[in-house]
Amino acid sequence: MENMTYNTEQEKLIIPEYGRNIQNMIEFCKNIEEDEERQAFAEYIVDLMLQMATSSRNNIEFKDKMWLHFFKIAKYDIKVTTPAGEVPKSEESQLRPLKVEYPKNNSAYRHYGQFVRKLVDKAIAMEEGPKKEEFKNIIGSYMKLAYKNWSREHYVNDEVIKGELARMSQGKLTMEDDVVLNKIRAANKAPTSNYSKSGSRSNNRKKSGGRSNGKSNNRSNGRSGGRNYKKKR
Repeated sequence: MENMTYNTEQEKLIIPEYGRNIQNMIEFCKNIEEDEERQAFAEYIVDLMLQMATSSRNNIEFKDKMWLHFFKIAKYDIKVTTPAGEVPKSEESQLRPLKVEYPKNNSAYRHYGQFVRKLVDKAIAMEEGPKKEEFKNIIGSYMKLAYKNWSREHYVNDEVIKGELARMSQGKLTMEDDVVLNKIRAANKAPTSNYSKSGSRSNNRKKSGGRSNGKSNNRSNGRSGGRNYKKKR
């Protein structure tokens, strides 16, 4: 009886998804002496690896990925090239993407958003005059609206917004005490009760007017018809 070889006794699979047969074929490909035959056999192995994939077989990037897996299974110790003529190296498989730095914003006023920060910088760069004063009023009104949406349970007055605008601009944007921040208001406001009542009343009047006109016309027509009938007789 032949001795059985267990998987635990064999060489560890480098990429288990492709199985042991693909790994054994790549090891066999290493020992082929002729370059053209070795290259052709390597391309045949990559085609088998593509057939084992569930999707994206015709994607060029996916084929390049198969070649990278081929070289990784071969431990980068095989004399073949990719269709592009490249020879991947082991250092490329260990590359890591660059760390993306988190944007450094002023955390004290995050509830206003980055958009307000840009508006403040733009207002600082403007020349002094009525246009800048109006622009500051618009920024403060927007900040007041944003503050209400962010913290609805707390009341906020204009003095609080003016103080925060001055601190955000490092004292470069200040407003007088008599300036009222009401340039921007919440949209989609519900109609007032007076308007709805007046509208309903006018509609009711129109309806009642139509009925009364109809009744009066019928009555008048009936009376006039009766009189004319009597006269004819």
